[in-house]
Parts: sequence; C-alpha cells; structure tokens
Amino acid sequence: MADTSTIPATPEGYWRNAAGHLVPEAQVSAHDKLRDGVARSLVESALAAHAQLAALKKQALASIAELVSISAAQYEVQMGGEKGNVQITTYDGDYKILRAYAERIIFTEQIEAAKELINGCIHRWSEGANANIRVLIDRAFRTDSKGQLKTAAVLELLRLEIDDAEWTNAMQAIRDSIQASGTAVYVRFYKRIGPSGQWQAIPLDLAAV
Repeated sequence: MADTSTIPATPEGYWRNAAGHLVPEAQVSAHDKLRDGVARSLVESALAAHAQLAALKKQALASIAELVSISAAQYEVQMGGEKGNVQITTYDGDYKILRAYAERIIFTEQIEAAKELINGCIHRWSEGANANIRVLIDRAFRTDSKGQLKTAAVLELLRLEIDDAEWTNAMQAIRDSIQASGTAVYVRFYKRIGPSGQWQAIPLDLAAV
C-alpha cells in the first residue's frame, strides 16, 4: 500500500496527476474522471476484502490455537510450542480446516557456484544434449520481479537424476546454499463436493475464483 502520509492535500478545484502536478478540474477529461472513479472504487473494495481476509486468518489461528490448548489441557499435556500442522473438521465431515507451517527459504551466495557448475555441465553436454535441459536450467535461475530466485524452480533441479560428477557437485552446492529465513503459517479451508466426497479447497484468491 502506498504511503500517502507525505503527500499534501489536493486543493479544492484541482486534481493531482501521477507526476504529482496539480491540474485544474476543468482540464481533466470526463473519461479520465470515469477511469479514476472505476479504479478507485475497485481498489477500495479490494482493500476492504484484504482487511476481511486478514481478520479471518487472525480469527482462524486464534480459534485453532485455543482448540489445541483445550485439547492439551484435557490430557494434562504441556504443549512445547504453537508451531505444528493441525487439521480440524466439522462433526458431519463436510468441512475441514488445515493450519500448516512452512519454512521460508532463501539461497546464499553458494547458489552462484551451483549455477557455474551447471553451466559447465551444459557446455560439456551441448552436442547432442536435450534442449529441454537448457530450458529447465534457464527457468530455474530466472528471477522474479523482486530479483529473487523462484525457490520451487531451483529445488526442482534436485529431483533430476543425472549420473555426472559435476552435476552431483552442483546439486550439493544448491543444498548447501539453502538457508531458512523464517516461518510462514497458512490456513486453508475445504469442503466436500459431490457423491465422491472428495475435498475441494475453498479459494480465497482472485485467480482461483
């Protein structure tokens, strides 16, 4: 969310453009005003939905933690900590909630050594090698919008079974480069669907709705 605390108030009768310049309202076209209204309305709705989701996650984590605490008290068990995967369901089995903890990982500078070793493998294999390997490597070391490596893509390389000493050394360099950077907690909601009774996740992101 943008920090608007340092932006001065826009005087009455003016609009502030994206460059921060004041534009007399009469010089702002009707279509620009319409676009502004649609964008502003949708973003305000999105911010409200975001706040609701944050409140839902907070409520869910608190309720699950309380349930775990009550269960522990029933058996006079002293809990060693809050971190743990927990699954709870409704009495009729129609709904399920999963609390899961996952380690966030980053790659240290050793990942660069792994990349060089892999490039050495590709160079040696260049004649007659499957072009798909090159595509896989390029994808694995492609960074996201923040300049960070995509963890899943890099870890996918560890699943490749290639009998080559240099490749094995590269995979060890990847393993050595993995470093925990914190823990993320997820809450996922499920419902049973149809006669099969299979679980289906309740999507809480726009792409899945």
